Amino acid sequence: MKSQPIETTAQLPSTSSLHLDVVAGLTAAAVVLPKAMAYATVAGLPVAIGLYTAFIPMLVYALLGSSRVLSVSSTATLAILAGTQLGLVVPDGDPAKLVTATATLAMLVGVMLLVARVLGLGFVANFISTPVLTGFKAGIGFVIVLDQVPKLLGIHITKQGFFRDVVSIAHHITDTSLMTFAVALATFAVLISMERKWAHSPAPLVAVGGAIAASWYFGLQAAGVATVGLIPQGLPLLTLPDPTLIAELAPGALGIALMSFTETIAAGRAFAGPTDPPINANRELVATGAANIAGALLGAMPAGGGTSQTAVVRTVGGQSQTASLVTAGAALATMLLLAPLLGLMPHATLAAVVIVYSVGLIKPAEFDAIRNVRKMEFHWALVACIGVLVFGTLKGIVVAIIVSMIGLASQSANPRVSAIGRKRGTDVLRPLSPEHPDDETFDGLLIVRPEGRLFFVNAQHVGEQIKALIAQYQPSVVTLDLSRVPDIEYSALQALIEGEKRITEGGVIVWLVGLNPGVLERWSGMPGWIGNWGDRLLFNARVAIERFQSMQAAELTEHPKVAG
Repeated sequence: MKSQPIETTAQLPSTSSLHLDVVAGLTAAAVVLPKAMAYATVAGLPVAIGLYTAFIPMLVYALLGSSRVLSVSSTATLAILAGTQLGLVVPDGDPAKLVTATATLAMLVGVMLLVARVLGLGFVANFISTPVLTGFKAGIGFVIVLDQVPKLLGIHITKQGFFRDVVSIAHHITDTSLMTFAVALATFAVLISMERKWAHSPAPLVAVGGAIAASWYFGLQAAGVATVGLIPQGLPLLTLPDPTLIAELAPGALGIALMSFTETIAAGRAFAGPTDPPINANRELVATGAANIAGALLGAMPAGGGTSQTAVVRTVGGQSQTASLVTAGAALATMLLLAPLLGLMPHATLAAVVIVYSVGLIKPAEFDAIRNVRKMEFHWALVACIGVLVFGTLKGIVVAIIVSMIGLASQSANPRVSAIGRKRGTDVLRPLSPEHPDDETFDGLLIVRPEGRLFFVNAQHVGEQIKALIAQYQPSVVTLDLSRVPDIEYSALQALIEGEKRITEGGVIVWLVGLNPGVLERWSGMPGWIGNWGDRLLFNARVAIERFQSMQAAELTEHPKVAG
């Protein structure tokens, strides 16, 4: 089978769409570039690395990705994960070691994404359930916000974990630099007021520009306000990974790769227009993998698709990846021309930007929606959130995955088994429930319907549920409706056959209805199947009801009741 060439997304646009893309790209740059620099500080890296990440990965994805509007650079989640991993391998924060470690980490992330493509692992985009991802991101949001608080106040603490850091900040609150705090408050005022009045506004650009101007005019650094400092002007230098760091960085890179791909797919699908081509998960693995590898060689941190920046592109009218090319061009122009000015930026301003655009990771309304639908999944979300706060961000990914797996196992091990009734006056069959007290049942007939794949883990549970329903309804005929069972494993099949024997020995007739082709094939492979079931195998539950009613009518005809 011949492999098809990868199509590029950056196709030649029409004049009208080109205008829209240029405007969208410049508008996105006003939002993306300040945030990218701020996210670099979240990872404990120089702000210049944020610019590199908004340049190289965005450029590569624009050429290879399957989404027409997805904007790829750093995100809040990836920044905090990268910062945690880099802190483990470069605990002293040595700038030269950090640059090399960052390149190695981004390279590993890119390679892992490409390997996932070779292995056809695009399905891992849904590996973490939505409730668990909601909890995980909320935990990340709390960690990011707390991490920025010392920068808002102009204080220094030794990081020891979320809850210990809360206590440490409380102890140092009296050391707050009032000037630094004033700068932070001014930044908050600009960001919040502009965002409220103008959705997806260039508020970060205005806030950062105003802070730089104030820093220069008032000499804020001399007044005790910490600033970014020297930013190298020009193109990023070639940076080679360090093979000796691979073993230490690989576990964290795996978690970052998973989160990068998950965020990329989610954002790409969320902003796909009705006429856009579908998001190709395997192609996204190639695009994000190549973007991270190219970024690693030129000093970028791990990157992925960003929801907020993509929303800007779509809202302003972006039509294609030309918008991302324009944003990447703006990042290049910033590196070449504006680097000296960016050095005047207060850290408090960047911290405020990070908080304003990271607090959206914490979504109480989404928690409430999950709780209203299913309390168990709400508990999973809480566990994932608390797992990040207690164990840290990287171990929090493991907690999130484990919770998802437990949730999946719980659902698989406890499939729904229902007694079926008929909606009065119709031919609709549905599970009996207190919400439908008027549904018809048939004295002497019990229709039981399990739902989901039956295998060795849940076979005993399903058998116990059926046994309990038989004890409750005391039927003379049990109809086992397997229309909602897509597959049945040998152990479960054997358990059901043995259960049928016990029920029959108790004087109850068992009918089998609604077998899917795969289930029928497996059941017919059992020795003596045809002889054992024969005319007890029916097409569906409606046929079973008709046969049962015919049996009752025949009995009344043969043995009429004597009028009293």
